[in-house]
Amino acid sequence: MTATVQQNKRRAAQAALAWLQRYEVVGIGTGSTIEPFIDFIAADPGNLKAVVSSSNKSSRRLRVAGIRVVDLNDVGELPVYIDGADEVNAARQLIKGGGGALTREKIIAACSRVFVCIVDATKQVSTLGAFPLPVEVIPMARALVARRLAAIGGRPILRAGYTTDNGNHILDVHDLIITDPVALESALNQIPGVVTVGLFAQRPADVLLIGSDAGVRRI
Repeated sequence: MTATVQQNKRRAAQAALAWLQRYEVVGIGTGSTIEPFIDFIAADPGNLKAVVSSSNKSSRRLRVAGIRVVDLNDVGELPVYIDGADEVNAARQLIKGGGGALTREKIIAACSRVFVCIVDATKQVSTLGAFPLPVEVIPMARALVARRLAAIGGRPILRAGYTTDNGNHILDVHDLIITDPVALESALNQIPGVVTVGLFAQRPADVLLIGSDAGVRRI
């Protein structure tokens, strides 16, 4: 990662702090843009009552920073969820899951009134699909799901040596040009054995904060 990309991630992360001013319990995701965001909130850990985290990795980082991590079942609806993405389009639809936390991320997004997605400018695309689409699958269904994905023109590759926090596998699907993200998300969700698809189109981000050399652009 170049210094400029990292700086732009930090710009977007810092801009997202504005959404925390009124909130006590928030959702926080996983990934290289969320890491500087956690660093920012760690500077004033008392500003938040608690956090619902999308991954074991983020939970550990938050606890080290002195921020309480709570179970989503004990909270209910969240006012805001802050997370990154691997690709974003102008409709605020996303591909997520490069860090492997897509299932918990999708659950937290569904429970949040406002989903703020923070990215650097390299993540913005006109058509989703250049980044391989992660699909979390039940291990016994891996071959079945791979065949179904290949039948629609994808090239699924098992993420070798990786197990999700939920105990499942991930197929990264290459060679997709996703012209209708909502329809594809719905279709892939119907394949037996699929736990979660890394398309966030039926529930897209409400706000995109895109960090670039010129500053932070809001969509």
